[in-house]
Amino acid sequence: MLKYIVKRVLLAVLTVLVISMITFFAMNAIPGGPFNKEKAVNAATMAALQERYNLDKPVPVQYVLYMKNLLHGELGVSLKNGREISAIIGESFPLSAQLGIMAALFAIFFGIILGSVAALMRNQLPDRLIVFFTTLITAMPSFVIATVLLYLFCMKLGWFPAFTAGENNMVLPVIALMFSPMAYITRLTKTSMLDALNQDYIRTARAKGVPQMKVIFLHGLRNALIPVITYVGPMIAGILTGSMVVETIFNIGGLGSKFVAGITNRDYTLIMATTIFLATIMVIANLITDIVYKVVDPRIKLD
Repeated sequence: MLKYIVKRVLLAVLTVLVISMITFFAMNAIPGGPFNKEKAVNAATMAALQERYNLDKPVPVQYVLYMKNLLHGELGVSLKNGREISAIIGESFPLSAQLGIMAALFAIFFGIILGSVAALMRNQLPDRLIVFFTTLITAMPSFVIATVLLYLFCMKLGWFPAFTAGENNMVLPVIALMFSPMAYITRLTKTSMLDALNQDYIRTARAKGVPQMKVIFLHGLRNALIPVITYVGPMIAGILTGSMVVETIFNIGGLGSKFVAGITNRDYTLIMATTIFLATIMVIANLITDIVYKVVDPRIKLD
């Protein structure tokens, strides 16, 4: 186990390094720069700004300097407002984390329940309704769901304030983010549950007179959750790192909306720091998921 964890950590570091390289060089390959404005800046001012932020140096040299500062814990400052990037992440990520964790928990809870109901009532009306709505939801991106919710519940019904920033307006963003992963977990749980209930150990448990509910939820559901766990780790990381459009739609003010603003403003340091931060979350989530496999099912060997 320890050898596997060390290998995965080294691979995670390499992954983040490759992502940082791709992001940095692709970002600098796009024409324009962070100080380009509609009103032209005089040459002396532009030269001073570029020298201050090392933008006058070749791109490979800029990358080496940036990574050197990063290894010393320096994320730099925003090229637009001069604020420390660490402060921007520190104040905005808690909102994104709160939003993402709430959406993930609701998606897991309702997905497992609906998937179990669909499996136990296969080919009956509840199963058909669940399959229909999960298929419909899967086909709709989260930003489309967010737009529909905003229009229906804010504009038409007036149940929620529209475009209210901060953590006091989390209901609709959570719903928008949870629907798609909930639908996938529902379908995954149903398939896994049907497979588990047809195994020999389930028949043996029933033949021994084990109560039906215990057979279903203790033996069947536990083994059916292994594929769900496979999806849950990347799902949580995906929600945390992929909520930027939903955050922007609802004006949450989390890290996702800051990232979108950084791309719009060509804020190089903010883009790099946010990308590396979110990539780190993704690789850590995948590592934790692999370790949880072993806890849930000791038969799994980690090589």
